Amino acid sequence: MLYYDLGLLMPRSFQISATNRLGSGYSFGCDFYPVWLTSREWLREGRYPYSDEMTRDIQQGLFGRPLDPNIPTDPTDLRTFAHPAFVVLLFWPAGELPFAVSRVVLAVLLAAMTMASVLVWMLAMSWRISWNWMAVILLLTMGSYPAIEGLYVGQLGLLVAFLLAASLLALQRGRFLLAGILMAISTMKPQVTVLAILYLLIWSMHDWRARGRFCLGLLSTLVVLVGASLAVLPHWIQSWTYTILAYRHYTRPPLVTEVLTSPLGTIWAGPATIALTGAAIIIAILLAWRNRAAAVGSFAFWITLSLLLSITTIFILPGQAIYDHLILLPGILLLVRYRSKLRDAGGVPRTLLSIGGLVLFWPWIAAFALILLRPLLAPPIFNSTAVLSLPLRTAASLPFAVLALLAWSMRVNSAKNPQAA
Repeated sequence: MLYYDLGLLMPRSFQISATNRLGSGYSFGCDFYPVWLTSREWLREGRYPYSDEMTRDIQQGLFGRPLDPNIPTDPTDLRTFAHPAFVVLLFWPAGELPFAVSRVVLAVLLAAMTMASVLVWMLAMSWRISWNWMAVILLLTMGSYPAIEGLYVGQLGLLVAFLLAASLLALQRGRFLLAGILMAISTMKPQVTVLAILYLLIWSMHDWRARGRFCLGLLSTLVVLVGASLAVLPHWIQSWTYTILAYRHYTRPPLVTEVLTSPLGTIWAGPATIALTGAAIIIAILLAWRNRAAAVGSFAFWITLSLLLSITTIFILPGQAIYDHLILLPGILLLVRYRSKLRDAGGVPRTLLSIGGLVLFWPWIAAFALILLRPLLAPPIFNSTAVLSLPLRTAASLPFAVLALLAWSMRVNSAKNPQAA
């Protein structure tokens, strides 16, 4: 997978960018570059992170020139700074380093955090396995396309995934205040953790005496982050809101929209997406409310959280955000842990489990096949989108497969007793 991404896919992407006069900017660390540049320019020149001038400077660094909406081959993603303003404050040390240094440091830290997140999830779930199998899970996680892509582009979603795992481990260890603080910092990408936070807020309010410190840690840290940002950038909330609303118009839609566009067309896909998203949010709220009394570490607690993270990847995150699919990891681990119950539950869950396994392992199978077939295929055929993108064909299917399997797992285990482990 590493060779496929860096040795086959990325060189082809570089060729296309060079053909479109977009290949003279940064590629390695490109998702972190807007954060680095805005932090650096705000510290040194006091420049506003959300200004049009800053956006043009970001485009200049990433593509070698500002994007032109009149050129059809230019990306529709304008690469604006779309994070909350407190991200500038959190990453100001990176702005003091050259970008060539900061992106390498970030890649190393994100790699360590991604490996640690696997161990943290296992600890939080109180799931003990042999080190041989732990090594296999670590290798598969680090060798997955979402992890490799996220590390290459310097995607902060990997940091958010680690903070989410660390927050849940803190909850499992009874460190509610620390869990709230870590969860608050994860809102540097609020779309990733919004449903998880919703559930944990409802969950903590059910037993305020014991769990209220989570809310205290979360809200107090958010007040500090937002307040500090307002002190130095008084109008950032309005600018950030405008940026997020505009971002939806030029970036790829959520996976559910892309799935519905093919059978329904662009006209009907929009209303259908709104209806399904609304229904998914209502289901998420009802599920969170139903399992609000679940004990940390119980099946009801983990199935609820995993289902909400699956819903997030399908209905909230942009379709191209494959790197954010790492938040599916707790759901996948939960399914692996309880796979025997699914296999014994009948033909439908067994079939779903087989399909889910194929979807999960397809990228490695297809990448290996491409490497073997490369000498046998003519370069125009091998470099065509239909062939070269074969390992990525199931990337959009994985969240749906995980969601379906988690729903069946909840049905099979029928978590009527929220205290049951």
